[in-house]
Amino acid sequence: MPRIPFIEARFFNPDDTTYTLEKRFVQHLRDLRSREQPDTSAGAERADISEKAARRRHATSPSEQERARIKRRADLLIERRKAASGMGHLTREHRDRLAVLRDGVRLVAITTEHQADELAAELHGEMPWMASATETVWQAMRRSVREGWPGLRLPPMLLDGPPGVGKSHWARRLGQLLTVPTAVVEATSENASFGVVGSQRGWGSAYPGRVLETILQAGVANPILVVDEVEKAGKATSNKGHTFGLAEALLPLLEPMTAKRWNCPYYQVKFDMSWVGWVLTSNNYRLLPEPLLSRCPPVRLRELTPTELNDFVRREGAKRHLSAIAVQTVTEAVDHAYQHGMRIDLRIASRLLQRAEDLERQPVWH
Repeated sequence: MPRIPFIEARFFNPDDTTYTLEKRFVQHLRDLRSREQPDTSAGAERADISEKAARRRHATSPSEQERARIKRRADLLIERRKAASGMGHLTREHRDRLAVLRDGVRLVAITTEHQADELAAELHGEMPWMASATETVWQAMRRSVREGWPGLRLPPMLLDGPPGVGKSHWARRLGQLLTVPTAVVEATSENASFGVVGSQRGWGSAYPGRVLETILQAGVANPILVVDEVEKAGKATSNKGHTFGLAEALLPLLEPMTAKRWNCPYYQVKFDMSWVGWVLTSNNYRLLPEPLLSRCPPVRLRELTPTELNDFVRREGAKRHLSAIAVQTVTEAVDHAYQHGMRIDLRIASRLLQRAEDLERQPVWH
């Protein structure tokens, strides 16, 4: 996999401390003075070797004033390096955490258009009712190959539709097929905006966001980040009364130009987030602000038909190694629900399959 620079920072040798630099400068001074010493090889035969070495060390050793100057020079160099690194404001622990980015991060790529066709076909075969979303990804994969990009870049997507149609499951499955790390954030959780992008120091509990942590852990610049039920996200309030919403936090990350040099609120360092694949899900996109919708036009999804739901039950039943009778029982339950006007979705079907599996795996009573 190709690698790209990811962090706007410079990394110096972590073993270069004030002590090691002082020691190196002192040795360098001694070497310079040794070359300036007159050649006394004629008297070396009569002089004791250890005595000669002691005289040479004494002659080349720096004075106290010179040692003080060397220490000041080493201290200044360390400070200048911190400033040049762009991470001088961070603690040693945080600099060590970011050191994994020294040589850049990897990009997962689609190598051929044929590979893109195969991946899209497999995803569509498993979830045909998500055809509009799958087509968007399919075209993006082919575009990455045609334009010779070093890795796969997906456009930000907003999957909008009724609950239980498999929006989050589709996103997870996409990540599996692409072999990229996938993280899911529930927008309904408390402080969802901080969970995605992180929070600045000074808040009640400051920490880096899920998107950066995913990249740091996996070393991959184009993971898939799923934000579930984004329209239900609340707003976080700081100790000083400032509010911070998820939609506002996502805007710079969804725009490629600003995501290229995104400033992390926690580390206060810029990162290249332009390769991250964003999949937002919602049940009602009309509740979202217009700036977010302009960056993520909604992909409208529909309810599953009875045929599609039963096809899903059969595929999942085969994966779980359920008997034909168990699978047929679940499909009959699905048909019965539709005939009586009851709404049934993938979540309900999955629970029915789990119940059938539990009954089939339970021990026989004697």
